[in-house]
Amino acid sequence: ILFSNDAFGQHFAVEELYNDKANQCLLMKEALKYYVNILNPFSMLVAKKIDEIMGMGLNISMICPSHGVIWRDNPLQIIDKYAEWSKAYQEDRITVVYDTMWEGTARIAREISHELSLQHPDTVVKVFSVSKSDKNEVMTEVFKSKAIIVGSPTVSNDILSSMSGWLSFLKQLKFKNKKAAVFGCYGWSGEGNRILKERLKDAGFEVIEEEVKSLWNPEAEDFAKVKEMVAKI
Repeated sequence: ILFSNDAFGQHFAVEELYNDKANQCLLMKEALKYYVNILNPFSMLVAKKIDEIMGMGLNISMICPSHGVIWRDNPLQIIDKYAEWSKAYQEDRITVVYDTMWEGTARIAREISHELSLQHPDTVVKVFSVSKSDKNEVMTEVFKSKAIIVGSPTVSNDILSSMSGWLSFLKQLKFKNKKAAVFGCYGWSGEGNRILKERLKDAGFEVIEEEVKSLWNPEAEDFAKVKEMVAKI
């Protein structure tokens, strides 16, 4: 029996205690969300520890984390998942994350989603407003994505505080091997896009130059820039 403390756990309760008694889709969703939001910053250590455990040749019959289900049915399945997740994991997904003041930035976000579906029909696209979404759910989608597109209007020579806080959390999670692009509206000074790019680069993302920067509300020429940005992401 492996008593794994935080590893292989979830913020998830099952009355019958064991993994084979849980809804399997929900269980793996919660296991992934836990890994992303708690353990992803330590992925190098996770990969090293898994190699160490597997190298021992132990016959593991049960894994008992400090919270979440007890893995008794094929317990190695969660070790295999951790090994996969710890190596700069990504799928064919793009996540759009934004916040908005007067719906201009939201309109650009919707246009980006539409254009992504046209140019990349096989890519899964998710769109989140950070002020209306659970941040852990959003980060789980970012983890699965090969790229993110982030938007905020310029407010008082800065980005929205909701987006600033989200970007701080993004940096903490230390995602690897992902691209990013930015968009937003402005009325006066327009620093928002530059700040978004700087924050994303600081968080370890490869940020492309193409952007959408709309004075007041987006017009046809702004939506034309969406096509260019989506083609490069």
